[in-house]
Amino acid sequence: MTTTSPSYTERVTVVRAADVAVPDLGVVLVLTLAPEDGGDRPCTLGPAGLAHLQRAVDDADRRARGGEIRAVVLTGTGRTFLAGADLHLIRTAAAAAEVRELAEAGHRVVGALADLPVPTLAYLNGAALGGGLELALACDYRASDPSVRAIGLPETHLGLLPGWGGCTTLPRLIGPDAALTVIVDNPARGNRTLRPADALRAGILDVVLPGADGPADPLAPALAWLRSVVAGEVTPTRRGQLSEEGWATAVEARRPLAEARAAGGAPAALRALETVATARTLARAEAFALEDDALVDLVMSDQLRAGLYAFDLLTRRAKNPAGRPVDVAPRGVRSVGIAGAGLMAGQLALLLARSLKVPVTMRDLDDDRAQKGLAAVHAQIDREVAKGGLPEEDAGRLRPLLRATSDLADLAGADLVIEAVFEEMEVKQRVLAELEGVVAPTTVLATNTSALSVTTMAEHLRHPERVVGLHFFNPVAVMPLVEVVRAARTDETTYATAFAVAQACRKTGVAVADAPGFVVNRLLIRLLGEVLGALEEGTSVRDADAALRPMGLPMGPFQLLQLVGPAVAQHVLVSLRHDLGERYPESPGLAAVVESGRSLVLGEGRPSATSPADLSVGELFGSRRTARPLGPDGLLDRVRRALAEETALLLAEGVARDAQDVDLAMILGAGWPLHLGGITPYLDRTGAAEAVTGSRFHEPGVASLPRNAR
Repeated sequence: MTTTSPSYTERVTVVRAADVAVPDLGVVLVLTLAPEDGGDRPCTLGPAGLAHLQRAVDDADRRARGGEIRAVVLTGTGRTFLAGADLHLIRTAAAAAEVRELAEAGHRVVGALADLPVPTLAYLNGAALGGGLELALACDYRASDPSVRAIGLPETHLGLLPGWGGCTTLPRLIGPDAALTVIVDNPARGNRTLRPADALRAGILDVVLPGADGPADPLAPALAWLRSVVAGEVTPTRRGQLSEEGWATAVEARRPLAEARAAGGAPAALRALETVATARTLARAEAFALEDDALVDLVMSDQLRAGLYAFDLLTRRAKNPAGRPVDVAPRGVRSVGIAGAGLMAGQLALLLARSLKVPVTMRDLDDDRAQKGLAAVHAQIDREVAKGGLPEEDAGRLRPLLRATSDLADLAGADLVIEAVFEEMEVKQRVLAELEGVVAPTTVLATNTSALSVTTMAEHLRHPERVVGLHFFNPVAVMPLVEVVRAARTDETTYATAFAVAQACRKTGVAVADAPGFVVNRLLIRLLGEVLGALEEGTSVRDADAALRPMGLPMGPFQLLQLVGPAVAQHVLVSLRHDLGERYPESPGLAAVVESGRSLVLGEGRPSATSPADLSVGELFGSRRTARPLGPDGLLDRVRRALAEETALLLAEGVARDAQDVDLAMILGAGWPLHLGGITPYLDRTGAAEAVTGSRFHEPGVASLPRNAR
């Protein structure tokens, strides 16, 4: 059940130095960051790369003081300016001394760059993230190509903080409020980054320059702008410093968010906030030492290692899904059919037409339902245009691709047909049988079922080998996961096609076996079932609502139940109890909620994480009251143990290939917090895995500190 500790060798970034003669300025030293192997990977810095850069900056200092050069330009190559510190080295660091040396080495380079006695310009010709932006902040000026796609400090999203000067330099440059937007707010908003125009408005950039005329001299605009600055023809705007009150206001505005995240197991934002506040009055060396201390504390924690493990899943495994056939070509998909025209069918139709750019036809039982479904899709397109998310030109190309019909024969030419009808086995079997009677023998038949057996759906078909599960999550446009379900007789070509469709839709496909609830719903319903079971035993709604907060989930149990829909949750709970046994409990209280139509939360409209639980709904529960019902701590422990048991069972049954796929599915399909590393590192860290199963899901060092960390 365990996975082994990672091993890693630094992918070294080198510095290419070149002298460029600029009229009316003199010799400019251009330092270009590049991969040592000459590839196009994003550049990062570890000890060897920092040593290369330190030598280059030291040599620039010597030459500048000797009058050999008049300015220095720092730039990148390939897809990045610089993507920051090498996270894989951080993830495998076994000693605090290693981390401190990396932090101090970064600060030495940043300090040396800032102290160069000639004007310095960072020219961002690619993404500048984390330590990459911090290097740019050490320069006198910052310019960017307009095509750069990402500028930012994402460290707190990963469980770190900007530790190479970001907490010190950026607030002093652009003011604390704008700086904390970049350091704390944006990472908390789905790791948002800035485009050059945004960074210019924030004061991070001095100028966004037009692209060069051809590849022969890509630095020409940057060099010309630098010459004009040195000549006094252009004076970059500098923001003034805020008062002490202004700093305090900016810091305190973020404190509730940072403290809430810390309480949920993510301390990085709060530590960054405190570092920014304290560094304001310190000399540079003292402020950098404060960043070093904070970085070491964060890196030498299980929470950080879990977060980096999850980040690695999202950046590596998600792009190359385990279990996807690699030696089999997928079928081409030139047209798509959707069986159904309801809410989920409409979402699928819009996604597939937009992603695959092929005709998509929805089919329902009569023309009224079909046309109503098509109208709903067109209305969604109109909303996207109105919000600016879809250009009218693209919408004009998209609308003709979408059709609706009541004639089953209109799906005959589709290469892929997805059924999205009512979640009942008999209904789905009948629909698939009808489809098989009209489509070509090579047509892939997919089901969007969230929990039912795909094998059972296909068992009476003539060609069950071309049936596969494609479980998209609601809302389809937003949720990044697709559980790709292999039934007993699904063939390789069908399975490869399913993964190709998910990839074309910019979704992450996770291979799952055909088992009740697959991965995400099986674990989510087990979690909710434990909460519902405790309510039946007498736990109060107030205690149940508070119990799971330390897990840091995006929603509490009552908000999630209301979002999913009590009737849907009840249906799946009953189904899983039937298929998997009594560990999925009966809940007369939930049935009463469904029957009465009551809401589990207060407020109108779509529930959110902040929707208060309706405490009065507790009167519907309590069918199995015990003498000592669980409080928050007891229920949290019960949920952890239940999840450890269920995760171990689904792995033993081969529902998921390994713990990494379980984590990937829960992060992308259930919003399991990135900083927890997914569900299995959390269960390891809290001791639930060993308490229930006798072993961990991962060896120490995979998603936690190494066993002998110092």
